[in-house]
Amino acid sequence: MTESMTGHRARLRERFDKNGLRGFAEHEVLELLLTLCIPRKDVKNLAKTLLKRFGTIRCVFDSNPEELLQVPGMGAVSVTCLQLIKAFAVYYLQQQTADICIFDNNEALINFWKVRLGGLKHEVFEVAYLDSSYRLLSDGIIRMEEGITSKIQIYPRKVIEAAFLRGASNIVIAHNHPSGDPKPSQADFSMTQTLRYIGNTLSLRLLDHIIITKDSFYSFRQDGFLD
Repeated sequence: MTESMTGHRARLRERFDKNGLRGFAEHEVLELLLTLCIPRKDVKNLAKTLLKRFGTIRCVFDSNPEELLQVPGMGAVSVTCLQLIKAFAVYYLQQQTADICIFDNNEALINFWKVRLGGLKHEVFEVAYLDSSYRLLSDGIIRMEEGITSKIQIYPRKVIEAAFLRGASNIVIAHNHPSGDPKPSQADFSMTQTLRYIGNTLSLRLLDHIIITKDSFYSFRQDGFLD
């Protein structure tokens, strides 16, 4: 690595140390991340190439390894590094969510599910199990179903059984629509009605059902379907 590259990296770190990411262009943010993954090469052009191909940093992180490896300059180690960075971010958000009353902070709840599900290209169904104070229980996020296509089968019995195993008082269910349209299907309404009815008979409250897409969301609670 040349002396000018070393100086450029040092200046990026100095800017971050002083003001965080404030004032950084998006390619500079990605470049700074890539310096952790690729320590001895100039990664400025690579950052710009990734953004040109995928659009945004979030889309870069949401891309699968095969797609990233097709970009010249990206190797197995750098792809794994990006995956680790995203995994750490999700882990941090999950712990942060556990420390707040997420039922009273819908914005934090939506952002949490966006990070977990927003960029996935296949449909995933997850459940958050909460205590009576609406706090996330230990090991409280379960991925119930995952499908290659946009159709997955949800069994309410599995959701309820997991709630009792954890001693949960409340649940939030969430899934993604890879199509980009957050509008709930008839099957989504039916599943929500079924889980709400069963939960009410067993003193287990369904707080919300959230549908996530890459750029938007739908909340059954915000739309008045759940109270």
